[in-house]
Amino acid sequence: MNQQDTPLFSALLAHAKRNPIQFHIPAHKRGRGMHSAFQSFIGENALSIDLINIAPLDDLHNPTGIIKEAQALAAEAFGADETFFSVQGTSTAIMAMVLATVGPGEKILVPRNVHKSVLAAIMLSGAHPVFLHPEVDTELGIMHGLSVETVEDALIQHPDARALVVINPTYFGVAADLRRIVEIAHRYDVPVLVDEAHGIHTAFHEDLPVSAMQAGADMAATSVHKLGGSMTQSSVLNVRRGRIDPRHVQVVMSMLTTTSTSYLLLASLDAARKELALHGRERMEKAIRLADEARRRINQIPGLYCPGKEILRNSATFALDPTKLIISVKDLGIRGYDVEVMLREEFNIEVELSDLYNILCVISWGDEREDILRLVDALVKISAAYKDQIGKRTVQVKVPSMPELRMSPREAFYAKTESVPFHESVGRTIAEMIMVYPPGIPILLPGEVVSKDNLDYIEENLRAGLPVQGPDDPEIRTIKVVRE
Repeated sequence: MNQQDTPLFSALLAHAKRNPIQFHIPAHKRGRGMHSAFQSFIGENALSIDLINIAPLDDLHNPTGIIKEAQALAAEAFGADETFFSVQGTSTAIMAMVLATVGPGEKILVPRNVHKSVLAAIMLSGAHPVFLHPEVDTELGIMHGLSVETVEDALIQHPDARALVVINPTYFGVAADLRRIVEIAHRYDVPVLVDEAHGIHTAFHEDLPVSAMQAGADMAATSVHKLGGSMTQSSVLNVRRGRIDPRHVQVVMSMLTTTSTSYLLLASLDAARKELALHGRERMEKAIRLADEARRRINQIPGLYCPGKEILRNSATFALDPTKLIISVKDLGIRGYDVEVMLREEFNIEVELSDLYNILCVISWGDEREDILRLVDALVKISAAYKDQIGKRTVQVKVPSMPELRMSPREAFYAKTESVPFHESVGRTIAEMIMVYPPGIPILLPGEVVSKDNLDYIEENLRAGLPVQGPDDPEIRTIKVVRE
């Protein structure tokens, strides 16, 4: 196969050049039927390929032409046997992995810090989750990956497990020893499903953690848009044959995917794959070089700490993506969210996320050195403004505890419920999710017993102004619990 080709993108360009008369949706007809200001901003080129699955352009639900060719090229580039495009982000690809692997009552081994999409799929499938403890970083206040020992113990205790979910790497860029985890799981004939939302780039540079496909995983849901250069909401699901039947995966993906698939998103996947396949290493080299300079400069700023490989201590913290800058600000005596707001309002800088203790900045080959220097300069000024607070108080770093799972998430979600005041929910079985998004890791999920420490953690995030969400009550004054 020729990675220079972009069969899908090239065919769309050729179709737009023909300029056929369109008696099909979308109604804007190359932009002529939409609001003029929006049309002018988006541009004729983009609108000319905002099309639907007419015969010359293939069909994502049953690809036989240019989409099939584009997916085959992607599979080769990403080291998969089959690759399926997603126009609904990695969340849908994650849900497809779970739904294609486990059914009602079947066990699935899951790290407790998974994205909410994994838990949504578990509720839809009726599978029984067995939650595994990830490594907790009490210095930074974040969770890392699963240790090899945790995975092997779970496989011994649950020989009837049908699948194992692993995150590679985490939102914060830390990866477990995925090769060994896959090797152990396969010894028990358990397929490994990887949430690789933050790992599309890892296969293209030796200084990055291994990709899921390189490690021998069975499926990996991967966000091309996050770190691979495609448009937002475009992702892929990579599949390895053997324990997984790709034909069944295609059926499940089709069940979850809109029939009005965006050709803009599909074309951007095709183009991003070409860029990664041909120039991925040099592009990642630039990103790593910029991130390394940023990390070095930030660690010279009083009151700030940007961790590097020194935090890699075991099989749960085995490798680091250096392009993720975790910046701990707690020694300044302020919260990560405070720094996010200051960067936005005073310096016109946006970060990926903030929490009680950190901000997270993502570096890609789309950045320039000038961007790094502006970030560093802003952080220097923020540090100077709070220099009198440095080292004045010890911050007790908290992370949510792992609650007891009293009933399956599906049973709790569909059970008869009642709403009770927030502080009166302790000891009750919650029937909804509560999380801070991003990163979208539930603090509490349906079926778990509400504990006071997790209510305190939720309340602290609410007071900090962080985006706590999930319950029916958007102000979270009440919580929906299973009726007793």
